[in-house]
Amino acid sequence: MMTQNSMPIGSYRPIGRHEPFSFACHRGVACFTCCCHELELSLTPYDILRIRQGTGLSSTEVLARYVIIEQEVGDSFPQMYLTMVDDGAASCVFLGSEGCSIYRHRPGACRMYPLGRAAIASGDGLEEQFVLLHEPHCLGLMEPQLTSAHTYMQSQELAPYKSFNDRLAQITQHDRVKQGLQLSESQRQAFILALYDLDTFRAALLAGTITDAAGDRAVLAHDDEALLECGLRWIADLLFAS
Repeated sequence: MMTQNSMPIGSYRPIGRHEPFSFACHRGVACFTCCCHELELSLTPYDILRIRQGTGLSSTEVLARYVIIEQEVGDSFPQMYLTMVDDGAASCVFLGSEGCSIYRHRPGACRMYPLGRAAIASGDGLEEQFVLLHEPHCLGLMEPQLTSAHTYMQSQELAPYKSFNDRLAQITQHDRVKQGLQLSESQRQAFILALYDLDTFRAALLAGTITDAAGDRAVLAHDDEALLECGLRWIADLLFAS
């Protein structure tokens, strides 16, 4: 079957926002859930927020059970990765017999596949770039259904993921970071607290332990997205205000 995806298996190519490509993922595709193994799945703050909602666990419990925190020498910020199950197939911890057990709240990278998206700091804003992945296991790329990066992101309800990830990129790609900013241990812990351990951050705000974060405490007490917005502002001020 000929498709719009004329590239070798195991490769990727840049793709325009409205450029058509063939893809569909459903239970009828023979490779269904094959992409849920042997992952190096980086998690963003909004991913953690949604995993909390999908599991009913606190952010502290999510970090302890499902997240590996790593930081390479020379990197400014720690990275969060989803843990895999030691079952001989390195399966995603949320993969069940019927597929993803938190599908409604699955991470942005899972929603985005087989696309990759980058937001690159450019001038006063962010430049959006896409690539189309073509991995050996993925038969969804042989499906006849045509889509585009723009249409596919809409179908996968990626708008809030994109919005919060772009806010994070404004921090991680700040000029001071490009100039070699290295976080102190207290700044590193604050970064993890405010962006990934939202329940502990909320408790500190409501208890008055953290007093220099702007936001309506009544709203922050129950609105997770408002709380994450508050955390992003607080970290940006903590790192770059002076």
